[in-house]
Amino acid sequence: MSAFATLPRYDTEQTYDWNYDNPPPVLEVDIPALEGDWTFCGRSVSSPLGIPAGPLLNGRWILYYAALGFDVLTYKTVRSLERACYPLPNLQPVTTGTLDGSQTELPASDSMSGSWAVSFGMPSKGPDVWRADIEWTRDRLPDEKILVVSVVASVRPDWSIENLGDDYARCAAWAVESGADAVETNFSCPNVSTSDGQLYQQPQQAAIVAERVRSAIGSTPYLAKIGHVTDRESASQLLDALSSWVDALAMTNSVAARIRGTDGSLLFDGEKRGICGTATRVASTVQTRLFRDLIDEKQLDTRLIGVGGARTADDVRAYLAAGAEGVHLATSGMVDPAVAIRIRGEWSSAMPPTTS
Repeated sequence: MSAFATLPRYDTEQTYDWNYDNPPPVLEVDIPALEGDWTFCGRSVSSPLGIPAGPLLNGRWILYYAALGFDVLTYKTVRSLERACYPLPNLQPVTTGTLDGSQTELPASDSMSGSWAVSFGMPSKGPDVWRADIEWTRDRLPDEKILVVSVVASVRPDWSIENLGDDYARCAAWAVESGADAVETNFSCPNVSTSDGQLYQQPQQAAIVAERVRSAIGSTPYLAKIGHVTDRESASQLLDALSSWVDALAMTNSVAARIRGTDGSLLFDGEKRGICGTATRVASTVQTRLFRDLIDEKQLDTRLIGVGGARTADDVRAYLAAGAEGVHLATSGMVDPAVAIRIRGEWSSAMPPTTS
């Protein structure tokens, strides 16, 4: 049995708040070096390995995974007001093969075999809580590690897109003031039906928000998290809208589907939920290549972060070969907290393929 087999991890049987209040203790672990020259939005890092918004509920979770070999750590999406998490189940295993977006419904499973439906609803502690926690975290995080803070607006019925943009920008500015090394705007969450989770499908509105965020954070590295995009024209329009404002795009949030329970009923009131894990790896890698080709054709400087289903060194290499600057792991990190250590151990001494 691996020495890391019993590492603490997110308890899927417990609530989001329980997990928030019960982070694992930070461990002292020897981390294998990973050869190569790696960057994140132009800043030198020790590896291309990171964690996207999701698993890192607060600073203590960030310090835990930083000690386990991750170099870019994204604070779970925060808001300008407190919002509760959806009720359990928040992580429902599903039975599925590779997803391409055409699947509308998937069966639930009693055990995790690589992919699950995610249903948190972008909860957030209040600004006073998360701002203080980000400052606390940056003070304790090793200097060479990068702290990204993911933000989202909290749309209200009478809001215009300008109001939405101002709320994104407000959270982004607070994040930078609190010590964030980079900011990510979450433009994709399939588990909410409001515009705060669908902006990547509305390029011109996304551009209005991105411009406001850029104005609020100055030269701080800025990423936009986007969802599943399958056609070239939509990808091109999104790039045209965002490339003037963002430094990088993080993709893919997830692939959405409805979930049918083992008793035959639809879970989550019949609403779609984002599927994360190994089932999304092929679609996300293909999407990374699509955007990389368009970036090269348009001669843009936009960087790409591959997200979705990676769990081995070969998976990371495939994302890098498709044009990603870095690769962020969520599901595999939650299931196996030692995954970054394992990937580093698998890595050969040869440089991984690049797009140059």
